[in-house]
Amino acid sequence: MLNRQIVAYLFDGGNRLAVQHEGQTNSAAIFQVLADDYARRILVAADQGPMTAKALSEACDASLATVYRRCSMLQEHDLLEERTSVGPDGTHRSEFETVLEELHVNLSGGELSLTMETRDELADNFTALWDGLRGDK
Repeated sequence: MLNRQIVAYLFDGGNRLAVQHEGQTNSAAIFQVLADDYARRILVAADQGPMTAKALSEACDASLATVYRRCSMLQEHDLLEERTSVGPDGTHRSEFETVLEELHVNLSGGELSLTMETRDELADNFTALWDGLRGDK
């Protein structure tokens, strides 16, 4: 898993809360993304496995345009991954899957820290391959 700590300054009733940072993502932006109801619905739905925009639209009760906008926003913040698959009829389609595993928010000593853990697909695939070679699975 990839573990990243995010940084920004948040304001709460005039008090500035410093957020520690590593990585490229702005925590204030992550909080804004997660404040969006459709974005949260998409993350939850796409956590069950790769889903097309049409399937996400139905699962989240949202228009296709809304799903595509939110998927784009989630991808910009490395919370959602897009893959291309080939259907039985040879057509290509995009499928989306959540990569966010865990999100931790801590408030301690007047500082707010945000830690995200995302799936590291390459490491997971290597582990599965290694386990298969060893006969563990």
